[in-house]
Amino acid sequence: MDYWKKAEAAAGGNPSTLNLILPEVYLGSPDRKERLEKIRKSMADYITGNVFDAEAEEFIYVERTSSYGRTRKGLVCAIDLDTYEWKPFSKNLIRATEATIVERIPPRKEIRKNAPLELPHIMLLVNDPEHCLIEKAGKNAKKNAPFYDGDLMLNAGHISGWAIKSEEELDAVYQSLEKIFNKNTAADGSTFMFAVGDGNHSLATAKAVWDEYKEELKAQGKSEKEIAESNVRYALVEIVNIYDEGLTFEPIHRVLFNAYPYKLISFLAEKLDGKIIEEDNRGALEVNIKNSKADFGFVYTVDGTMRYTRIATKITDLAVSRLQPELDEFIKKNTGVEIDYIHGTEEVFRLGQKENAVSVLLPPIAKDSFFDTISGRGPLPRKSFSMGEADEKRFYLECRRLFS
Repeated sequence: MDYWKKAEAAAGGNPSTLNLILPEVYLGSPDRKERLEKIRKSMADYITGNVFDAEAEEFIYVERTSSYGRTRKGLVCAIDLDTYEWKPFSKNLIRATEATIVERIPPRKEIRKNAPLELPHIMLLVNDPEHCLIEKAGKNAKKNAPFYDGDLMLNAGHISGWAIKSEEELDAVYQSLEKIFNKNTAADGSTFMFAVGDGNHSLATAKAVWDEYKEELKAQGKSEKEIAESNVRYALVEIVNIYDEGLTFEPIHRVLFNAYPYKLISFLAEKLDGKIIEEDNRGALEVNIKNSKADFGFVYTVDGTMRYTRIATKITDLAVSRLQPELDEFIKKNTGVEIDYIHGTEEVFRLGQKENAVSVLLPPIAKDSFFDTISGRGPLPRKSFSMGEADEKRFYLECRRLFS
């Protein structure tokens, strides 16, 4: 809430995309209806008031440098919602990375339905270890002057964008997409090109709105061509290469309260077919977990003494996808045990000092097993990973016509 108040102060009375969105913190606000009416009016006023540049069919190559010195590259484009599915074990081109909570869709539908414009904060991850799509598009795009270039508010860094619209530039993008498509096609003929990295519920909402609107168009007697060409069929997103060095993946660690450490560790070691190893100190635990893809660390206090234990496993999937179901089972079997999700290793060790807590330190997110895990095991458990810091999230910059 404080962030959005600061954003309002920074925007002042100037035209701003802040006037075109409803932040999630206000979804349950009692004045939501009034806010939505104001957003619709602002959209209409901006469209007729020459606030936007002329509409164009193009990609936008983006470079976002954060206050941490990292530069993330992206490609802004519209994706076909008929190629996306959030339900588990989907075989679609675009798939969810985490479980979708259906109850979160209706309030978001109210925002998108009949809106003149859409503004994306959705980020898709592409499985491109060869860096042939976004990085190549960027080299071509940067031969021209930036389409936009400037600092972002509230310590959020700098952003630059270049239009990709020449026939040569577009052909290069299409060729790269075809190459990635072929490399990510499985033996059963299905292709997993993109995973939703951020904005999963927003994309699920866009899909729900389109599915409903498609039926309305059919009922109105619209032709297949008219339906296929509807703006509502598409959603604006930013595609980011999962192997981009500027994209940091941080595991979200766990802490269990009211759990007996030895009981928990023994239970997990058995379930995960792991070996229990006692570490001498914090440093040894951190190093071994950091250098692992499949080990879990445990920090807890016994009789006033901090203890550091590791479970070494041979898991080949993304580690959290195997851990969370077992934690859920342990909690179900042991009355009074509670779980919380924590960011950063400092919190892991701080909470591990509490007498009734066991902190669980997860290994780094293995990018090379990310897509395979989702393809084989379905969406990841809740709170599996975080992409960067809060002020590295996507800004609302580009707009696209939706319902006209």
